Amino acid sequence: MRRRWTSVCRCLAGMGLAVLLGGCATVRYYGHVAHGEAALLLARRSIPKVLEDPRTPPALARRLELAEQARRFASDHLDLPDNRSYTSYVALDRPYVAWNVFAAPRFSVEAVPQCFPVAGCVAYRGYFREALAQQRAAMLRVQGLDVWLSPVPAYSTLGWFADPILSSMMRWDDDELAGTLFHELAHQQVYVKGDTAFNESFATFVEHEGLRQWRASRGLPPPDGRGQAMEHGFTVLVLSLRERLRQDYARPGDAAAMERRKQADIAAFRRDYAAWRDRDFPGDRRYDAWVAAPINNARLLPFGLYDQWTGAFAVLFARVDHQWPAFYRAVAAIGRLASAQRLARLQALARQGSVPGAGKT
Repeated sequence: MRRRWTSVCRCLAGMGLAVLLGGCATVRYYGHVAHGEAALLLARRSIPKVLEDPRTPPALARRLELAEQARRFASDHLDLPDNRSYTSYVALDRPYVAWNVFAAPRFSVEAVPQCFPVAGCVAYRGYFREALAQQRAAMLRVQGLDVWLSPVPAYSTLGWFADPILSSMMRWDDDELAGTLFHELAHQQVYVKGDTAFNESFATFVEHEGLRQWRASRGLPPPDGRGQAMEHGFTVLVLSLRERLRQDYARPGDAAAMERRKQADIAAFRRDYAAWRDRDFPGDRRYDAWVAAPINNARLLPFGLYDQWTGAFAVLFARVDHQWPAFYRAVAAIGRLASAQRLARLQALARQGSVPGAGKT
């Protein structure tokens, strides 16, 4: 499975819609987004035409054939939207489709929110051009904020446009490619404005369960549990760091004292990581580069968003006897609740999921 800490929040959810609804204060940004989205839409080629083209490399043709099969499986077996999304292909002139800019105060682990009329408030602002993302990041750093710029290999407009498969997705393995299609189509199925953890946890559950069913339909064993276990363990370590930072920022002291505590917490995290890696996953250094790179508050923001409520959705799926239409109706009903009620409902489901046998049918 893809490691979301390297290319997280790939959904530019509602960014294109913001172009239509945005105010004059950010007209240059919306103009950039409109141009970027239009360029992608105009560059689309239907997958059948790409496959018929004798100039298409065989390796690309094989991946697109797999994507076609996964796309059909998504609608036929997972009851995900049956539309034109991910039935076309765009060969990008760059390694990623977009770049997201995250920002947090120097002594806070809370994001500086970016709000859009349709998608609600999210923790980042997306750009189709890396240079513009770098400019935005530089401006935020001048304001004294912690900043992280994250590349985005795939995206979703929540079904408002027929999103294409992108060349930036072709570097993934087969499971990553199929799982991404399930994930992005899930966003089209249910999306709650302004609740990133709900949306991403729901889509991640659909991705994982969908991938399990997809592999079974092809006579393949379940996805590798070791990789998922390591990803989960690493996420727990990062969330522990974020919580330590949160507590230390709340303690009294001047900026110099808080900076010393911040750096001490990060150093302790690196030691904890090395001990955990060598004890539980000896010889596996897949996270070493992330840990060795500079760490700040903004870089920690995406962690936990993608799996915070996956256990709750697993309980809900079991309650409806693993029937996708009933599951989506139940998820949508929770999504319509007020935020406090929605949180309480998810917490109750998650508690049941932590009890052995809970939620089973």
